[in-house]
Amino acid sequence: MNFDLDKMTLKELRDLRAKLDRAISSYEDRKRREALAAIEEAAREHGFNLADLTGAKPRRAGTVAPKYVNPNDPTMTWTGRGRKPRWVQESLESGKQLDDLLI
Repeated sequence: MNFDLDKMTLKELRDLRAKLDRAISSYEDRKRREALAAIEEAAREHGFNLADLTGAKPRRAGTVAPKYVNPNDPTMTWTGRGRKPRWVQESLESGKQLDDLLI
């Protein structure tokens, strides 16, 4: 892909930045899951689970339903737990309230 950034409008640049942020976040999440799976597999090969080795509580198998949705991209949701996704932070910085993002 070859972009002439000097010829792009501000909206196009912001859209590109949003796409890049999503791609980076997705990549980091995928790599984090792969690393965790490899660590858990190594622990199992030695007769342990990850909680045995770290002293942490085992991960719960259940999932939490999403509570918030990105109004610009409904495929992007957040449960309200953990770090706020970038799209939530940007919405709050632009003057929206968290309640505006409720599903």
